[in-house]
Amino acid sequence: MVHALLKQLKKRRKQLGLKQIDMMMRIGVSRQQYQRLESKGNPRLDTLELIAKGLKCELMLIPKEKVNAVIAVLENVEAALKSGQNPSSQTITNKTKNLSDDPWQNLLEDDQ
Repeated sequence: MVHALLKQLKKRRKQLGLKQIDMMMRIGVSRQQYQRLESKGNPRLDTLELIAKGLKCELMLIPKEKVNAVIAVLENVEAALKSGQNPSSQTITNKTKNLSDDPWQNLLEDDQ
């Protein structure tokens, strides 16, 4: 699990066009510290929060049974953006609003 997380951090950093040295200014750790963390580290939660902020990301806990749904939504939005379409901001706003009104909606499959 830690290895997958570290791969995601590196991938995101590269997507943003950042080098490890750039993280020094963004999160306040030296290049060597960040390099060690990215390659074999086990960051504390507060460090992980700093890194996420520096990489313009959010930390989330997603229930395992919802991971595929989250991935599908992200892939659909990404595909729409790549094809030059603008995903309906109204649809996204409505989904976000519904989720923010009730963040636990559909979390437990048998609750209705």
